[in-house]
Amino acid sequence: MQETALKIVPFGNAMHRGLQIASIALLLHPLVVTAQKFPSRPMRMIAPSPAGGSVDILARTVGQYLAANLGVPVIVDNRVGASGVIGTELLAKSPPDGYTMMMGYSAHATNPIFIKKLPYDTLKDFSAVVHVGDIPLLLVVHPAVAAHSVRELIALAKARPGQLQFAAGATGGGPSMAGLLLNQMAGTDVVQVSYKGNAPAQVDLLGGQVTMMFDTINTSIGFAKAGRLRALAVTSLKRSALAPDLPTMAEAALPGFDVRAWYAVLVPARTPRDLVQRLNREINKALNDPAIRTRLSNDGVELVGGTPEEADAFVRAEMARWPKIVKTGG
Repeated sequence: MQETALKIVPFGNAMHRGLQIASIALLLHPLVVTAQKFPSRPMRMIAPSPAGGSVDILARTVGQYLAANLGVPVIVDNRVGASGVIGTELLAKSPPDGYTMMMGYSAHATNPIFIKKLPYDTLKDFSAVVHVGDIPLLLVVHPAVAAHSVRELIALAKARPGQLQFAAGATGGGPSMAGLLLNQMAGTDVVQVSYKGNAPAQVDLLGGQVTMMFDTINTSIGFAKAGRLRALAVTSLKRSALAPDLPTMAEAALPGFDVRAWYAVLVPARTPRDLVQRLNREINKALNDPAIRTRLSNDGVELVGGTPEEADAFVRAEMARWPKIVKTGG
C-alpha cells in the first residue's frame, strides 16, 4: 500500500499562506475540532452517593435535561462509598474531555480534613461547572427535650455539658459540621453520635435515644409538622420556603451561622474551557426551567446557578472555611 504524506506547497499570496497555517493548526490541535462537534457520544454523570438521595435526584434531573437538549444519552453512574471518595476518585482519573461529570456535594470540601490520604488533590484535580443549589438543614429535637427555641436549647446544653447529643450520619457531612459549628459559636459541649447515614440517625432521634439533629429539611419537616419532632430553626442565612415561619439560626441566637448541604457539578481539571462553558450554559438552562424549579423547590432545593468562576470560588471558600472551625472546635 502506498503511504500518503502531508505535503505543504508554498503559495505565493498571503491568503493561501493563511489557509495553510490554519490547516496545520487544526492538525496540531484536535480539541478545536472536538469542541465543535461536542457532544457526539454518550456522557456520564457520576453520583457519589446511593440512589434515591438528594445527590442522585439532582444528578438525574440535570442528566435528563442535558440528554434531551444535547441529543445524546447521559448515564447516571452511582459510585457509592467513603463519603463520596470512590466516585470522586473516578472523576479525577477520567479524561478531561467534557464527557464525564460529577454531582459533587458538601463532603467534597470537608473530606480533606478527615481523610488524610485522599487518592486525588481536591484543589488541583477538579474544575467546577456550576453551583447547582443548596438544601438548608433543620435543627430538630425530640419533643421530650425541654427546649422550645434555640436559646433555650443552648441554655440547656450549657447547664448539662457533655450530656446532650446530636445525631449525625457521618463525620464531615452537613449535620456533623452544623453540630461542630453550634458548639463553637455557642460555647456548648453537645456530643456527636455518628451513624451509617442520616436515616438511622433520624430513627434514633424519633425514638428519643438522642437529643437533637441537624437534618435536611425535606426529610424532617414532615415529622415536625406531625408533632413527632420539634423544629427550632433552619441553618441557612435565609428562611426556607418549606418552613417560612421558622427562624434561621442566625435570627434565633447565633448571627452568622450558615450551614447548607450544597451541590455542584464538577469535571476533571484541564477540561477545555469552551466545554466547561458549554456545560455551564446548558445546566443553567435546566436550573431556569419552570417545571424543574417547581419540582426541586418542593424538595427543599434552593437553586443557585451562575458561572464556573463563581462555582469554583464557592467550593474553594468552603474548603478554606471548615478546617478553621474543626480546629477551633476540636
